[in-house]
Amino acid sequence: MRDYKATLNLPETAFPMRGNLAQREPEMLKNWEAADIYGEIRKARAGRDQFILHDGPPYANGDIHLGHAVNKILKDFIVKSKTLAGFDAPYVPGWDCHGLPIEHKIETLHGKQLGGEKTRELSRAYAAEQVAGQKEGFKRLGVFGEWDNPYLTMNFANEAGEIRALAKMVEAGFVFKGLKPVNWCFDCGSALAEAEVEYQDKKSDAIDVAFVADDNAKLAAAFGLDSLPKPAAVVIWTTTPWTIPANQALNVHPEHQYALVDTGERILLLAAELVESCLKRFGLEGTVIATTEGEKLDHIAFRHPLYGTADFFCRLSPIFLADYVEMDAGTGIVHSAPAYGEDDFHSCKRQGMTNDDILSPVQGDGVYVDDLPFFGGLKIWDANPKIVEKLKEAGNLLDHKRIQHSYMHCWRHKSPVIYRATAQWFVGMDIEGKDGKTLRDTALAAIEDTQFVPAWGKPRLHNMIAGRPDWCISRQRNWGVPIPFFLHKATGELHPNTLELMEAVAKLVEERGIDAWFQLDPATLLGSEADQYEKISDTLDVWFDSGTTHWHVLRGSHPLGHKSGPIADLYLEGSDQHRGWFHSSLLTGSAIDGHAPYRALLTHGFTVDAQGRKMSKSLGNVVAPQKVMNSLGADILRLWVASTNYTAEMTVSDEILKRAADAYRRIRNTGRFLLANMSGFNPDTDLVALDDMVALDRWMVSRAAKLQQEITQAYSDYQFHLVYQKLMHFCSIELGSFYLDVIKDRQYTAKNDSNARRSCQSALYLICEALVRWMAPVLSFTAQEIWEAMPGKRGQFVFTAEWFDGLAQLDDVAELGDEFWLELLTVRDEVNKALELARKDGLIGAPLDASVTLYCSDELKARLASLGDELRFALLTSAAKLEAGSNDAAWQSTELKGFAVLVEKAEGHKCDRCWHHRLDVGQNSEHPSICIRCVTNVDGQGEERLFV
Repeated sequence: MRDYKATLNLPETAFPMRGNLAQREPEMLKNWEAADIYGEIRKARAGRDQFILHDGPPYANGDIHLGHAVNKILKDFIVKSKTLAGFDAPYVPGWDCHGLPIEHKIETLHGKQLGGEKTRELSRAYAAEQVAGQKEGFKRLGVFGEWDNPYLTMNFANEAGEIRALAKMVEAGFVFKGLKPVNWCFDCGSALAEAEVEYQDKKSDAIDVAFVADDNAKLAAAFGLDSLPKPAAVVIWTTTPWTIPANQALNVHPEHQYALVDTGERILLLAAELVESCLKRFGLEGTVIATTEGEKLDHIAFRHPLYGTADFFCRLSPIFLADYVEMDAGTGIVHSAPAYGEDDFHSCKRQGMTNDDILSPVQGDGVYVDDLPFFGGLKIWDANPKIVEKLKEAGNLLDHKRIQHSYMHCWRHKSPVIYRATAQWFVGMDIEGKDGKTLRDTALAAIEDTQFVPAWGKPRLHNMIAGRPDWCISRQRNWGVPIPFFLHKATGELHPNTLELMEAVAKLVEERGIDAWFQLDPATLLGSEADQYEKISDTLDVWFDSGTTHWHVLRGSHPLGHKSGPIADLYLEGSDQHRGWFHSSLLTGSAIDGHAPYRALLTHGFTVDAQGRKMSKSLGNVVAPQKVMNSLGADILRLWVASTNYTAEMTVSDEILKRAADAYRRIRNTGRFLLANMSGFNPDTDLVALDDMVALDRWMVSRAAKLQQEITQAYSDYQFHLVYQKLMHFCSIELGSFYLDVIKDRQYTAKNDSNARRSCQSALYLICEALVRWMAPVLSFTAQEIWEAMPGKRGQFVFTAEWFDGLAQLDDVAELGDEFWLELLTVRDEVNKALELARKDGLIGAPLDASVTLYCSDELKARLASLGDELRFALLTSAAKLEAGSNDAAWQSTELKGFAVLVEKAEGHKCDRCWHHRLDVGQNSEHPSICIRCVTNVDGQGEERLFV
């Protein structure tokens, strides 16, 4: 008997079934780097419209973590998809290199007595090492970019650019020096930005303290009384006893009611609605003898509870009216230490208190000044219990408890932070610029002109800008870009030629780095005036470093040439950057250019484990990207990122990554099937025109064309989970469960060069040309692997290609269009149910053992009849007949009304070549074991297929 296997068109490809990504990807990276893949992409898009995604610089400290990976992969999706859409989409990665974490690391490694110059030298070297390590991690993810020339905030040119950006803001009038409470960390010895503060639980001393009235007659009059029968005192509640020595005022709400409460020994002044809870806390009983509105208590003075005697000049604390006083806890009266509270500071300043009037006994290291009575030389945390004891001794402590509450901490040192009034440099939010608008107004207007993805980012950033205080931009560190100001020693004023001097300093920094400022002899720039001026040593907040990169990177170190100027189309970072990089960039852009430095902001969430817990080493739930890449491959990690809703928390676990690997195998196997069945196909000579294709092939090309519109739109909308879903559905359902299943018979058994087979191969080729591009932004390694295995002439890299333009949709009214084939899919699903029952009953083994009769409506029968005998190929049965009406003996569908399937064992013999059961098997004497169709395909002209 003849073996017909050699006459079949069996699939053949060198593309392996197993990805072995962990081994294959590093080799691909080496090849890409050797071929300068990023440079080739730039050449391919030269002169095109640009799309600029400006990279938010990660901090140069430590190995990359999963959050880094998510961020860089999302950016890579966008850059690559924009490149495929025809844009020139460069990607210049950056790093944030200055600041306290690195300086603190150097102090830890080498000690604190290094001196500024040595600290900067070691910090620069350490940052360079960290950048090099992180860079390799990002490249391993398959992220393309200008890795050989990234921007670093510590590059001399960028340090100089930052000084020039500051000069622009000085010129605009937004920069000033002022005394204000700022977040202060004793361990840092510096002011902190809002983004450098986090909240943790802390145990504190909660105390109720009495301030004795200085003028009982005036207090009685405020309550409409002729006099007070006994001594009176106002009571405050605080969790910061260490601020009591700096108390200078008391605050009440003007619109709330206050009560005088007779408690026996003395009268207490409390908020009326809190009398009951206060007395219970104090362990006292009392009677309200009078009430009045808070506004009538304005400027009534009370004696300081520690320094309210003649020994200390009887320091007085007047009552000031303040709307911020709340009634949800305490006594309804707030103690005000203007040096250590933002509301306190502004309240006292409104009452005419000058900077010189404000008492600030706490030094930068957290120790009271030596001449502070009772507590001089003590650290404030050590002084707390002593202050409590001293208040008790003075008879002014009404209650004391230890409580646990949420409190500000330094995000680096995890130590408590205080508000501390110090002389710092600020960017004023409510200073009017040359256009008459305040920086706050300009920034809020810029938010209105910005697209937010997701939309909730807009009110979040708007509220932060609307309510934020002035921006403290000065720090007291060594490793940072200097604020190159000269201040007059007598007046404290900036040198009148400050802008020119800043440019001169910028030129020096451009040549020698920030050491040029710290080593500068003022006489070099000031000449004979040098003795009159002080060169300040403050450095800029690191958020100013990163927040000005749009200004000097886009138009300086990496001019990207956007037609509309140095503005980015997109910034993309984690949701914490609404108070970080998005925020500082918005303020600097608004101050310098009058608009945001970006057109759109995209925000992603943070990674959590399967239980929704934040990842931490202590919990042991960290998923390291290096481990994933070394075991599963970067493409699996990239596919997981694409599959998630990145706008919310992103859940990851070993099980979730395993599911991503399973999805990857489905996509890879689809690509392999396409490649294997294009064996021997040359698109230059074998491509069948769309109009000459078999109807099913033409429809699948149309479906791919429609899907391409949806996928490219999803990429444009940054909806990567939709790309993933549509890609998976196409590979699993429309291709895997239907089309690729149906065409196997034709692909394998049709004559090698017949239209029936070439039509199928042409469809596979066109679909693969599109599919490999859809995959490229997400599955970059695998897409390139498929690209290299495809037939036909093509460029070296899929990444220099554009979305495939060889697809075309069928007309909506096409006779064999979407409506017809989708209906056939439903019919096929119902037939499969009937076949499965027949298999379980032992009537048939495989579907080709069966002949089916479909009972249906006249309308459906007519539509299905249009396929003629080829209906059997669509249903994967050896025979298929159509009957109108119904048959009670047939399997009845519950999905399709009036539809039934009768399954019978197919008549005839099984063809040795196509495995169909046909009555004509054996009719050809030369080929007695195969059907006439196969005879035609082996020795004849080949069968004709019109539909399936």
